[in-house]
Amino acid sequence: MNYRIQIFAIIGALVAVGLIFELIRKRKLLEQYSILWFVSAVILIVLAVWRDLLEVIARIMGVYYAPSALFLIALFLGVILFVHFTLVISKLTRQNVRLAQELGLLRAELEELRKSGSSSETGETREENEKSDNRK
Repeated sequence: MNYRIQIFAIIGALVAVGLIFELIRKRKLLEQYSILWFVSAVILIVLAVWRDLLEVIARIMGVYYAPSALFLIALFLGVILFVHFTLVISKLTRQNVRLAQELGLLRAELEELRKSGSSSETGETREENEKSDNRK
C-alpha cells in the first residue's frame, strides 16, 4: 500500500476522532451516539496502520488494491451509522407524535375543566351572595 494513502487514512481517522471529542465537549453530540463514531474511526486507524490485516481483508473481499478495500470498509461503516441514526430519528418521530397527541388531549381536558370550573364558581358565588343577602 502506498505510504501517502496510509498517512492520509490515519490523519483522516485521527481528525474524525478529534472532531468527535470536540462535539462531545461542546455538548453537541451525546456520548451514546459517539461510540459508533469512535469504533468506526478506530477500525479505520487499525486497518491503515496494520497493512497486513488490510491485505488479508482485501483478498477475502476480492479487492486487488488494498486501499480500495479500506475505503470500501469506511463506506460500509458509514452505512451502518446512517442506518443507526435513521432508527433513532424514527423512534424520536414516533415519540413526538405521541407527545403531541397527549398534549392535545391534556389541553382539551384543561379547557373542559376551566369551563366547568368557571360555571361552578359562578354558581358558588351566587349562593354566597344569596346567603349574605339573607343575613342582612
